[in-house]
Amino acid sequence: MAFLAGPRLLDWASSPPHLQFNKFVLTGYRPASSGSGCLRSLFYLHNELGNIYTHGGSAVYARLLALDMCGVCLVNTLGALPIIHCTLACRPWLRPAALVGYTVLSGVAGWRALTAPSTSARLRAFGWQAAARLLVFGARGVGLGSGAPGSLPCYLRMDALALLGGLVNVARLPERWGPGRFDYWGNSHQIMHLLSVGSILQLHAGVVPDLLWAAHHACPRD
Repeated sequence: MAFLAGPRLLDWASSPPHLQFNKFVLTGYRPASSGSGCLRSLFYLHNELGNIYTHGGSAVYARLLALDMCGVCLVNTLGALPIIHCTLACRPWLRPAALVGYTVLSGVAGWRALTAPSTSARLRAFGWQAAARLLVFGARGVGLGSGAPGSLPCYLRMDALALLGGLVNVARLPERWGPGRFDYWGNSHQIMHLLSVGSILQLHAGVVPDLLWAAHHACPRD
């Protein structure tokens, strides 16, 4: 890809307030831009270029950081619903209540994440979702739930990667150890995105066999 010459980039102190969330990334900030300026920023080097492409090419990422949290919430919500569906496939009286309860819990978590004043508060906002998923995983692990053999380890890896990504982002590692050295590549937000992609791949690896199992499995009669 041939990169264009972009506008003069800003340091942390001069960047727009909505981008001042990581004081250890010192340089490479885009100035406030129009829609066309955001599109143009896909083709010159700045400190969010890696984040944009790991977001799937969101050209308005700088102005719509809230979409980041919406995406996390949707993955946490929509990703867990088929897990709950398959885990409780043989408990039809409990499954609808669990699905509705998790959806309501996810709505509350998403709102708290969107209105959280800090990255650590945003991470805590998703804690109840994680606790609910672990309860589902535990039920499956001790035989109270159902599902495809081999899916549960995928789900555990999914949440482990997501948690690791959140902790790295909150801790601002590795840029905390070398402010300015990771302004463009290798900073915590980029690492979080890559770990999130790995988490989603683990979700896919578990859900596909789970849904195939649920489609062909016959529950024992009471």
